[in-house]
Amino acid sequence: MLSTTIQSANTQQYIDLEEKHGAHNYHPLPVVLNRGEGVFVWDVDSKRYYDFLSGYSAVNQGHCHPKIIQALINQSTKLTLTSRAFHSDLLGEYEKTVTAYFGYDKVLPMNTGVEAVETALKLARKWGYEVKGITENSAVIVVCESNFHGRTTGVITFSSDPSAKNNFGPFTPGYTTIPYNNLAALEKSFQDKNVAAFLFEPIQGEAGVMVPDEGYLTGIKNLCTEYNVLMIADEIQTGLARTGKMLACDYENVRPDILILGKALSGGVLPVSAVLCDDEIMMTIKPGEHGSTYGGNPLACAVAIAALQVLKEENMVENAAAMGELLRSEIKKLNSPFIELVRGKGLLNAIVIKHSNPEAAWDLCLTLKENGLLAKPTHGDKIRFAPPLSITKEQVMECVGIIDKSLQSLG
Repeated sequence: MLSTTIQSANTQQYIDLEEKHGAHNYHPLPVVLNRGEGVFVWDVDSKRYYDFLSGYSAVNQGHCHPKIIQALINQSTKLTLTSRAFHSDLLGEYEKTVTAYFGYDKVLPMNTGVEAVETALKLARKWGYEVKGITENSAVIVVCESNFHGRTTGVITFSSDPSAKNNFGPFTPGYTTIPYNNLAALEKSFQDKNVAAFLFEPIQGEAGVMVPDEGYLTGIKNLCTEYNVLMIADEIQTGLARTGKMLACDYENVRPDILILGKALSGGVLPVSAVLCDDEIMMTIKPGEHGSTYGGNPLACAVAIAALQVLKEENMVENAAAMGELLRSEIKKLNSPFIELVRGKGLLNAIVIKHSNPEAAWDLCLTLKENGLLAKPTHGDKIRFAPPLSITKEQVMECVGIIDKSLQSLG
């Protein structure tokens, strides 16, 4: 069984440089990339790989999409940042584009995904006090076990992953955690009159692509409406065509009260995130109460407009749905004794590895790398398969062949 790989001296020098001068807060595969195009990336030794992680769904439109890159280049020569101390000629255009795209009154632009999550939490609390009438400093946000919403000190408060929490306390009060995909537990939590919002992922990505039961999203919406609680959908990873719908919530035609977007909102070009909601919620925040130096910068606005256009112009929703169905069905046809489960929607998929070796998923990813496909384990025995949404049928079939060949190494 392959547990280590021998790197070229060229590759190793880059890895050594990172090891010496960088923080050790990641455990990457031993590959050093320097170029990307579409579904492919190349390493410093000019070896080509299929990218089956897509920057955790930040690169839905494919690496270095020419339209998005051209928008970046054009705007970068004119104006990149004003801060929100001044207006820019692109901010209103972007705000109009994204609110119309998803059907909300207002957007609050931010940068990283976790910044958008923190923004949504602040909005929910503000709404809870000023609209719902919750007693000051008593608001509660309900969250799910095995969630992943980021790694700020506020957000790790409600993580159930010990590696995210150990020795980072004390934590922030005001959260109730319930099991995912459990409407009875959700309704029970809503008996607390201080609950302002329910924050959830329509599909739990980092947990291993956990797809909830049909009707779960509708049930959330109905309960939130009944108990006057805000429904906050974190679609940072599941949104923007990744699951075969523009939003994963679209599978049940559910409209969240607060929608959180990020990652592919820039096509993987730079950090862009957004929080969308209607006036009743958004207008509770007044000047000076929230902001970000880079939030809504002209460069980000230009790139995000192009990134959203590409999703529709190239029919990436439809392609993600069709290619995801093909990928799952073909992997199942392999009948590998080492695959316990295949699950997902669209091109957000995962396999669960069944093997006596607890490092089998990591070893398989090393073998996949050697065979020209990059993927990464999560939670030990799960591997996500999430290529860019531009992938073709022929490419999917080639990748299934790589997966089949690599599985043989576990025997």
